[in-house]
Amino acid sequence: MILLRAKDIDFEVTYINLQEKPDWFLEISPHGKVPVLKVDDEILFESNAIAEFLDEMVAPRLHPENPIKRARNRAWTDYTPTWSSAFGKVNYAKTKEDLDAALEALPVVLAKLEGALESERGNDGPFFNGDKLCLVDAAYAPSLQRFQMIENIVHSGALDGFPKLKAWSDALLAEDAIINSVAEDFGDAFNAALKRRETYCGTLIETAAAAE
Repeated sequence: MILLRAKDIDFEVTYINLQEKPDWFLEISPHGKVPVLKVDDEILFESNAIAEFLDEMVAPRLHPENPIKRARNRAWTDYTPTWSSAFGKVNYAKTKEDLDAALEALPVVLAKLEGALESERGNDGPFFNGDKLCLVDAAYAPSLQRFQMIENIVHSGALDGFPKLKAWSDALLAEDAIINSVAEDFGDAFNAALKRRETYCGTLIETAAAAE
């Protein structure tokens, strides 16, 4: 969705209930995950693969033109599963103790991206490569969106010790292509998922709602 909007591509979107995935979706998504992109009669899946396809097919290119730089960008998009896993442990912690442990472990991955922004960019950003959105930005933005919602609940200040990463996150979350990449009710749906999965943050949401 981020690349589709960043490149101003006309598209139609169909949202599904991930708790009750329809048969037609499971037939076209080998991994049973979103997103899936249908191009004419062809089906593409996995976020990074879809992003690469869109970048190759529709100008302007958001990947660097320099082959070395482009390969290094791809290497950082390959790190997103580790990054997302670390944030997932924060988001979906079952107890306060689990949350505290996940937050304590989080700086390991935060430091890697702080270092990447320092060494890979060579400028003041605000995005990963500079003043234009790129595929690395699109890969990391969803986790940062969700973490900001968690921060609104727990106020951990986890990013405060990583100034480049904090500025990067702020820039991404203010970008229209990223803001509009989720459904209008995404915040409510995310909070509902936290409650449904009986997470610690979900209990905090319920407590806050009861106090209003």
